[in-house]
Amino acid sequence: MENQPLISRRAWLGSASMAATAGLTGLYATTASSAPLKTPALSAEEIAAIEGAIGKKGTYNEAQAVHTIALPRNDLKIAIKTESVPISFGFGGWVSIKKTLDGKSAVLMSDTVLLQEEVNPLISAAQAAGLEVGAMHNHFFYEEPRIFYMHLHGMGSPEELAKKFAMAIRDAKIAPANQPAPTAPPAQTAKDIFDISALDAIVKYTGVVNGPTYKYTVGRQDLTVMSMGAEMTAAIGLNSWASFAGTKTNAHIAGDIAMLGHEVNNVIKVLRDHRLEVVAVHNHMLDEDPRMIFLHYYGKGAVEELAKGFRAALDVLGKTPHGSHSGH
Repeated sequence: MENQPLISRRAWLGSASMAATAGLTGLYATTASSAPLKTPALSAEEIAAIEGAIGKKGTYNEAQAVHTIALPRNDLKIAIKTESVPISFGFGGWVSIKKTLDGKSAVLMSDTVLLQEEVNPLISAAQAAGLEVGAMHNHFFYEEPRIFYMHLHGMGSPEELAKKFAMAIRDAKIAPANQPAPTAPPAQTAKDIFDISALDAIVKYTGVVNGPTYKYTVGRQDLTVMSMGAEMTAAIGLNSWASFAGTKTNAHIAGDIAMLGHEVNNVIKVLRDHRLEVVAVHNHMLDEDPRMIFLHYYGKGAVEELAKGFRAALDVLGKTPHGSHSGH
């Protein structure tokens, strides 16, 4: 059938199962001390085909061989606890494509930002286009209107995957063709609002200014996580992040922490110790190895205190587990 991927997820699962039987599971869950994996690059022609199908330019991360197209919901106006927040605070979706390690296929991952009445129409459209639903959940409390996030994935050639995704979102508001024209840039950016150097010193990373918001994205360099034959890296969604909006004294923070199972409750504890709210604990993918859990959090207050909470959560990650539950 036309919509069947070159290598289906189920076929890849079968081959992975055979590898496990042969004692090769170490290939799928290694540490940073292992030899680095090398993902084949996307060609200029493949990138052009992806952008042509979806109808928008994207960004190619050469180091991780991932091409990403941002899908912000600029048609929406969002408030949290009655305060207006920018779309860049956490209401932008994305779609990313990279090749499998053997170069025989590619993988698509996406996170789509949806009103609740938009969820099931997109589920049906995605499945009709030959994509699968990996997860659907909230990222926030208190937001108006209510927003949900749906992860889609698939396997095939880069161009084939982009065409399937374009078909799935064709009638959805997240489609670039259905979004309003860009507005004028804000008078103030995060550089004007926050003390960026002070935040970087706390978090120990450098963030990115996106209009009035400032965002950190931190990968799990201590892990090698595989899904559908491709390495899951920060650029394709395996990351912890923190986004800041508001003012220095009355800031919002929202984000996500990517965790192994034994890290979950330790992360929850330090977030609560820093008066950050745990909003959701869930999966984003279906068959990644090792299994990853994602925790979304939210907080409000002085921006540097919020940043300390994010840093404390990062400090929990990558430590050797102790106790009877270390294997779970």
